[in-house]
Amino acid sequence: MTAPTLAPPAPSAPATAPDHADRADHADRAVHDALTLRTLEESLRSVLDQEHRVRLTAAVAAVAADGPAALDRRFPAAGREYGRGPLPGWADWAVEDAVRTVLLLALTRHGSGSVTGEALAREAADRYAHGDAAERRGVLRALPFLPIGDRATHLTDDAVRTNDNRLIAAALGPYARAHLDQYRWRQAVLKCLFTGIPLAKVAGLHERRDAELARMAHGFAAERRAADRTVPADLWAVAALDN
Repeated sequence: MTAPTLAPPAPSAPATAPDHADRADHADRAVHDALTLRTLEESLRSVLDQEHRVRLTAAVAAVAADGPAALDRRFPAAGREYGRGPLPGWADWAVEDAVRTVLLLALTRHGSGSVTGEALAREAADRYAHGDAAERRGVLRALPFLPIGDRATHLTDDAVRTNDNRLIAAALGPYARAHLDQYRWRQAVLKCLFTGIPLAKVAGLHERRDAELARMAHGFAAERRAADRTVPADLWAVAALDN
């Protein structure tokens, strides 16, 4: 069964200077494109049986028709209803993460007016604030798929402040790569070193690492050695950069 398309392709960049409407559209653009979304949906369908595919299609239609209220039961229940196992082809993703992403995206097709931009960012923040750890992780996983621009960086900041390595790792995906400023991004990478999260989980590490991060990593390594503690084996990924 073919699932409905949940979001239109991101528009191509205009050839001329953008007017106000174009700038607003760019500010609301998702990090991931339509092809990445389609890949996610196909991976999700591949792991669901026919009964659960039908159930998810109905859930997406209900959210699109009724708006945020339709998420109140469905969003928390994603793990119970569809499973918590790994999502094929998506490292560290669970099936429930993909379901929650699809449900949030259904809001962009709301019949009485699509929920995007500021309104969608508020909805994601509300689900994060009132959710358990799995729901929060689902929101963080969904962020690069949502047309909200940089309006949810406070959620990545909150996740990085926690002691939950699953949330920290989820927060440092493509959304943080695209939208966190360099200072906050460096602090988040350092948090990974402190907590033992493999730096390979940080999206865009090799593109965004810089001399200041290398300096911080060297300082961290020196502190660890002085305390006779182990230095993470992957610290070289940022400390090896020339100063």
